[in-house]
Amino acid sequence: MSDAGPSTAPPGHRYRLLTGPDDATFCARVSDALAEGYQLYGSPSLTFDGERVVAAQAVLWPGRATQAGAADAPPAPHATTNPAAAPTTTSPQNGDDR
Repeated sequence: MSDAGPSTAPPGHRYRLLTGPDDATFCARVSDALAEGYQLYGSPSLTFDGERVVAAQAVLWPGRATQAGAADAPPAPHATTNPAAAPTTTSPQNGDDR
């Protein structure tokens, strides 16, 4: 095997959502996915289930989706599918358009 980068086919699904308790094991699972060639997709998410903090991190296999898998590929994070629907006002509180 070479370290030239990921192969053209993902070792599993093109998109994966890794979840679990926010601990070293979860971090190792994310690190393993990155070592396999996956890339982080979006920001991590945390929640509290009443007993522990639970983390989630999406990863995406790099490259273009094939024609057959195009419908399965998630959109880019925060992508606006209808530019006319994008907000056009600015916040009077801070003067920027967030």
